[in-house]
Amino acid sequence: MKWLAIFTVALIFVGVNVFFGVLPQRFDRQHNAIIPHAQFAVSPEAKALHASIPVADLHADMLLWGRDPAKRQARGHTDLVRLKEGGVALQIFTAVTKVPNDMKLRGNTDETDSVTLLMLAQAWPPRTWKSIYERAAFQAARLEKLEQDAPGEFFFVKTKEDLQRAINTGKLAGVYGIEGAHPLEGELENIDRLYDAGLRVMGLQHFFDNELGGSLHGISQAGLTPFGEAAVDHAVAKDMIIDVAHSSEAVVRDVLARTNKPVIVSHTGLKGACDSERNISDETMKMVAAKGGLVGIGYWESAICDPTPKGIAKSIAYGVGLLGVDHVALGSDFDGTVTTPFDTSELAALTQALMDEGLDEATIRAVMGENAVRFFLENLPAAG
Repeated sequence: MKWLAIFTVALIFVGVNVFFGVLPQRFDRQHNAIIPHAQFAVSPEAKALHASIPVADLHADMLLWGRDPAKRQARGHTDLVRLKEGGVALQIFTAVTKVPNDMKLRGNTDETDSVTLLMLAQAWPPRTWKSIYERAAFQAARLEKLEQDAPGEFFFVKTKEDLQRAINTGKLAGVYGIEGAHPLEGELENIDRLYDAGLRVMGLQHFFDNELGGSLHGISQAGLTPFGEAAVDHAVAKDMIIDVAHSSEAVVRDVLARTNKPVIVSHTGLKGACDSERNISDETMKMVAAKGGLVGIGYWESAICDPTPKGIAKSIAYGVGLLGVDHVALGSDFDGTVTTPFDTSELAALTQALMDEGLDEATIRAVMGENAVRFFLENLPAAG
């Protein structure tokens, strides 16, 4: 009986270790993979230019994963060490809170949720298991903890003054967003609660239709609902930035008609450069730019068709021609269950690819970071 008890305890220990350790790590490695490649050739000129740019990225999902973001990790795309190595000055970190088991480009419903199993496997607190709001609040708290763990390197930015201070002191500026406004759970008061937790970028939809309106990947392809209109108005009144990266084209147009504040499409491709179901029409993208908005070009296949530094550079160059140099930025979707051509430490390879594409220095500086830094300095709320 003694040996049976020991064996049972050992079996439980192994099972718990697999569930809470090995399986999430394996899922992370598989779904946030990097395309194998030799070391990129980056010229001295490209290295010097890259080092002089405050690189900015409009979208990464690092907060979803159980890695310690303050330390270098052997999996995924981002952590504080690799972000600094890549020259990143401003990173928008978004909370993923619910996704269908099968994230199709079209036709998803909200009937399944793969985030629940991932949360359990990573031992998130019980309050997050059934509350989508609590999932968002938990991920905001992870950014607070990162600032506490790395106070000399990371600044959790909530105001334009915070951002300027981070840039002046050489700290990585982190802005918190949500990918899909499901955490509102149909209550405008949750905008206020999440704002107090640091939320400054509100994505309206993710991979399914929600209370605010239709998703690009959902069933209805509808515009804003009455609750969606009220939520947009409430968020804009608080100087929150609206992100329509996964919204239906009807929602995008409804938002643009409703507010004079510029919006972002944080991570996407452009239809004319990559004719994918992931990308909305060039005409609507031009409407985003015409109202002062910013479009972040992603790094993964369904957004840009050619997931290489050269392919990203071609999509960026197309965007500059279509939208104007002031309206194009980076929107990696790092750690968003995507396969990318590099991790964030290797971003100088993209500067090199943009030089090879024939873009001039001013344009490269703009799209690699200066546009996004300017946009957030102009559109984040002021202190006080």
